[in-house]
Amino acid sequence: MITTYFFGHFVIPLIIGLFLAITMGGSGTGPSFSAAYGAGVIKKSVIPGLFGIMVFLGAIIAGKETAGTVGRGLLNPDMMDLTMVSIILFSVAISLLIANISGIPQSTSQSTVLAVMAAATYFNQGNPHRLFFEIIPAWFYLPLLSFIISFLMGKYIYKPMRRRGYTISRSSNVNNKPVLNALILIMSLYVAFSIGANNVANAVGPITSMTANQLGITDEKGYNLLTIVSVFMIAPAFGIGSSVFGNKILKNTGREIVLFGKFEAIIISFVSATLLLLASVLKGIPTSLVQLNVAAILGIGVAKLGPRNIFYKTEVKKFFLMWLIAPMISFVLCYLLIAVADHYQLFQ
Repeated sequence: MITTYFFGHFVIPLIIGLFLAITMGGSGTGPSFSAAYGAGVIKKSVIPGLFGIMVFLGAIIAGKETAGTVGRGLLNPDMMDLTMVSIILFSVAISLLIANISGIPQSTSQSTVLAVMAAATYFNQGNPHRLFFEIIPAWFYLPLLSFIISFLMGKYIYKPMRRRGYTISRSSNVNNKPVLNALILIMSLYVAFSIGANNVANAVGPITSMTANQLGITDEKGYNLLTIVSVFMIAPAFGIGSSVFGNKILKNTGREIVLFGKFEAIIISFVSATLLLLASVLKGIPTSLVQLNVAAILGIGVAKLGPRNIFYKTEVKKFFLMWLIAPMISFVLCYLLIAVADHYQLFQ
């Protein structure tokens, strides 16, 4: 009985979930380590291992609220069966794979939320209040906050320090002090931890709800235990994705937008990770670290070089375009696959 359940109702979505985690790992590498890599603090070869460890810790320690939102807060959890979860995870994975192949860091959370809402729209079983009054507004005001805070820190902290000779260049004595190297590495690990707190839920939430339904688990303690088990299986795949897809994204975000010094890199990492972690722990809102990170990069870049030299860069335009396309691919693909599955009566 247990063997039949495991192979018939768990392996397929788990495989798709692992594939999704690999694509998320590729997309999340840039926001985590692009600042440190752009500042020349860390080698690419050690990034996947550190990234995977911190993602796992973030998911275990601070990922419960966001996993609950994705698994139960947007779509009636009773609908999370084998077919539904497989379609949702597959749709998100395909949209992120397209973004990774393009070398553009993409919002895993936005693609996941739109895939879940495609199911909610098709069956009219969603939670529109949570979506339209909590989650979608956060997708706008959090990147704006990230940009504003980073711009202000760049203008009123970084630039005055630079004028005094404290952050003159990447080769300056102050900029090469070991304490800055250590601090920027800590900030990169902090970002990866925040990714674990938020983005692992995109795969763990649906799988946990599906498993709880199949096993008849309704109490909170049992659901939390299933969440932990799912994290142990899903989170390590983020490190694999970082190794497979991370190099091109690191290059795009770490070197082609603006040349970082270490002090700027610390600001970028701290601002984006803190906003994401607060969204995860306080509200359980699945949101985009990618966009928080790039907004922080743009804020620092504008403070240093002015808006014309930043917003007209080709890579920035590509980022904005892919951020619009990938979530819509996830929504449309999920909706169409659900319609096909419903036509052939594949839902339980």
